[in-house]
Amino acid sequence: MGMSVTISAATDVDAEQILKLQYLCYQSEAALYGDYGIEPLTQTLDDLRAELARGCVLVARLGEEVVGSVRGSVEEDGTAVIGKLIVHPRMQRHGLGRRLLSAIEARLAQERSAKRYRLSVGHRSEGTIRLHRSLGYTPVATEPVSPRLSMVTLEKYPAPLGREAVRQEYAASA
Repeated sequence: MGMSVTISAATDVDAEQILKLQYLCYQSEAALYGDYGIEPLTQTLDDLRAELARGCVLVARLGEEVVGSVRGSVEEDGTAVIGKLIVHPRMQRHGLGRRLLSAIEARLAQERSAKRYRLSVGHRSEGTIRLHRSLGYTPVATEPVSPRLSMVTLEKYPAPLGREAVRQEYAASA
């Protein structure tokens, strides 16, 4: 019998596994841009633990192994900033990235009142950009970071309430 992947809030105990997975996952990005000094590859364990303490971090587990992760926080204006969506290479192309992204969006909306979602992706990361676009994200800006790297910012607004939900909400307030 195979194990299924579960998604839950990350804890401090997960920090080392997340950092190792992050290092593995960002090797291909570093190679794509010819820059092995990118922040995900230079982040320290202490920096990651600080992120765990102040933000919303989810992990995907296969048994005890962390095979995916995503992070988010919400700014004062209600914009959820999502980052470092990572999935172990052997687990990619099975919908886990989609599940993690949907889970962080839901968590940030429910627990932190997110009104829109924003994320940034390197301009050469075509597969990642395609994934985000397929999930309703739209490119809104491109910012040069270095001669080899520009970051594409994508945004998404939560789906509006359906007619039935609006009708029920109105009836409940009448």
